[in-house]
Amino acid sequence: MKILVVDDEQLLVKGIKFNLENDGYEVVTAYDGEEAVKIAREQSVDLIILDLMMPRLDGLGACQKIREFSNVPIIMLTAKADDMDKLMGFEQGADDYLTKPFNILELKARVRALLRRAGPQQTEQRPNRLTHGHITVDVDGRNAYKGDVLVDLTAKEFDLIELLMRNPNRVYSRESLLDTIWGYEYRSDIRTVDVHIRRLREKLENNPASPEYILTKWGVGYYFKA
Repeated sequence: MKILVVDDEQLLVKGIKFNLENDGYEVVTAYDGEEAVKIAREQSVDLIILDLMMPRLDGLGACQKIREFSNVPIIMLTAKADDMDKLMGFEQGADDYLTKPFNILELKARVRALLRRAGPQQTEQRPNRLTHGHITVDVDGRNAYKGDVLVDLTAKEFDLIELLMRNPNRVYSRESLLDTIWGYEYRSDIRTVDVHIRRLREKLENNPASPEYILTKWGVGYYFKA
């Protein structure tokens, strides 16, 4: 998924970009409102993180212009905590609001929440049957196959393999998978993800000790190799 980060503070943009890319997102950047509108119009982005106070065109103006042609989720950033600023942001079409300084973990959690919320709007365009090599996932029936053999997966195992196969070659951190599959409020040990990945390999890979598809990016997370 592609995220547009817009702020005139270049160090802040660099930090947000680094953290989002570590979670597997593609990130494009802009440093003023006019550039943001141009990128949003010309490129397909899944979410925009937009600062309120910027040169040339501020965040409110940029949000208003973007809403003329796109319903992409928008998170507004501002150094102001004034309720009126928040109301104005929402009136111009912002979906969420975060006051500086903020915790990067909170920003990432809000990004994931908005992307999950926006996801069902695109469900009809998604394939209902995913196949890579000998692994097949039937989304409607919630069945998984190894070759022609039906494999018994738990609900979370199925959700996990579906997510990975829908986004082949995209690396997900353990934290990102935990939040996406189990939910932001889930407070289990992060090793939950490792256990489910191991079980998926045992059930779907020909050689779980040397997997062909469900792979690890050391120091980063997991991905499905297409």
